[in-house]
Amino acid sequence: MTNFNDREKSYERKFALDEELQFKSTARRNKLLGLWAAEKMGLSGDDAQAYAREVVKADLEEPGEEDVFRKIRGDFDGKEIEQSDHQIRRAMADLMVEAVRQIEAEAKA
Repeated sequence: MTNFNDREKSYERKFALDEELQFKSTARRNKLLGLWAAEKMGLSGDDAQAYAREVVKADLEEPGEEDVFRKIRGDFDGKEIEQSDHQIRRAMADLMVEAVRQIEAEAKA
């Protein structure tokens, strides 16, 4: 019975760590995405950082990443920035890979 309990606790710890990595990665991706979008909109410095925080906050509206996509899409449309849905989603995917890489590198350091 002890082996079963140990195994169960091990799975629970791994699940918790995986969830934490996913949360941190998504938040980091959203910040990077906000900075990417800010650059496209001509924002820099504190304005770019403030916009990136807005993008991170936008992800709290509903589960999934559609709320973040809609924010970026809406802001681009409002400023007449030429980016297709595909380009935005591609940036989201690429920046998720980068976010995971950064977080894993920080964990090793």
